[in-house]
Amino acid sequence: MIGKLTGKLDGVHDGGCILDVNGVGYLLSCSTKTLDRLRDVQGPAKVLVETQVRQDAIVLVGFATTGERDTFRRLGTVQGVGTKLALDILSAFAPEDLAEAVRRADRTGLRQANGVGAKLADRLVTELRDWAGGIQAPSGIAVSDSVLPLPGAAADAVSALINLGWKRPEAQAAVNRAKARLGEDAGLEGLIRDSLKELAR
Repeated sequence: MIGKLTGKLDGVHDGGCILDVNGVGYLLSCSTKTLDRLRDVQGPAKVLVETQVRQDAIVLVGFATTGERDTFRRLGTVQGVGTKLALDILSAFAPEDLAEAVRRADRTGLRQANGVGAKLADRLVTELRDWAGGIQAPSGIAVSDSVLPLPGAAADAVSALINLGWKRPEAQAAVNRAKARLGEDAGLEGLIRDSLKELAR
């Protein structure tokens, strides 16, 4: 079984990418969030892998963080959620945001993910309630332990927050969410300002 790969992004396809590992191209299924992170990394990147052995194929699913991988596994226990749907949900929600939606029983919000209708939103709220209640850090900020380094302004924003006294997991989780809200072209000042607003809540 393959648990991790280190290589360079070689190409993107619908629903995933090809990761070049020493000249061998591995076809990975990924969320759009993981693909975005891979695009930002200069040089080799570490990708966590979930190997799924099926009767007719071996499917490799790639993740940028352990939080995303663990959430994928938990989503797979929900009735009606397969690999593609789980990745669609992870494309719409970071793990901590999904947990927050489940805790709030925000069925309308959950339906923003492709393929999630009213019945599935109900099941997500019901079947993920225990999981959602157990993934927060004591500070109230969910921990997202990134495998891939944050690039550019995002990395600088994390460093600035650490210098202000925040712990790295809190700072990185806040910057990740700020970047998702503000977009890939967000500048350093905007990322810091938006992250501080969240951390101050």
